[in-house]
Amino acid sequence: MANTNIPDVQLNDGNKIPQLGFGVFKVPDDETQRAVEHAIAAGYRSIDTAAFYQNERGVGAGIANSGVPRDELFITSKVWNDAHGRDNARRSFLESLEKLKLDRLDMFLIHWPVPSRDLYVETWQALVELQAEGLVTSIGVSNFEPAHLERLRAESGVVPVVNQVELHPYLVQAAVREYDAAHGIVTEAWSPLAKGGDLLEQVVLTEIGARYGKSPAQVVIRWHIQLGNVVIPKSVTPARMSQNIDVFDFALTQAELDAVSALDSDKRTGPNPNVFVAPPAA
Repeated sequence: MANTNIPDVQLNDGNKIPQLGFGVFKVPDDETQRAVEHAIAAGYRSIDTAAFYQNERGVGAGIANSGVPRDELFITSKVWNDAHGRDNARRSFLESLEKLKLDRLDMFLIHWPVPSRDLYVETWQALVELQAEGLVTSIGVSNFEPAHLERLRAESGVVPVVNQVELHPYLVQAAVREYDAAHGIVTEAWSPLAKGGDLLEQVVLTEIGARYGKSPAQVVIRWHIQLGNVVIPKSVTPARMSQNIDVFDFALTQAELDAVSALDSDKRTGPNPNVFVAPPAA
């Protein structure tokens, strides 16, 4: 049975985003359609993709075949690092729309700041223009540190609605979340389970899960929800998709939230945004 109890989070532009969504990072394009169909059938209404994932066509096909009206879905994509700059970002956006077979996006993000190229402010201006034209409802960023966000705010006057960053109990991102909260930016977590790894074997998570009849992954997703994060776990397994969304019938105590947060070791599974220079998309 589909879960229809996912709360929305208010964005600073007056729009809303479902707090729990479905990510498709590195899902092969030919598998993505089925994964998206299963996710929507399970109750997910927010789908997060990106040009770099090379599966926007599969996402679009899954949306088209889902049977769910377009206005009930929240679709996000991102401009990749080799398409920074005003004209390049616009072209990338239009290519994403074409691949998704959509006439608008609910949210479009700058995927990484790539400070060494120093084009993220210009790229942001392109997103501001796309929003003004009604092609995208909300605009935000991904992997931005407070210094990058402050520069966007100072030079454009437009504050992103979302900052999507690597965030999990091994990397709680306190400084980023504090900056985001102070400026009305919603923090969204990618790799929310630290890619599965040994995090889900931590005794504190298995013990908390046992108290509620929940898996360690469900405990971590619930931790995100109660911190106020938007969270986009990925899976291609229908049973896991359903399990990941089944986190609204229990609540962690403050002591349990603190115990999960105490796992923080500043351990990343991905690159550091301050130094990351990405290869071009294949």
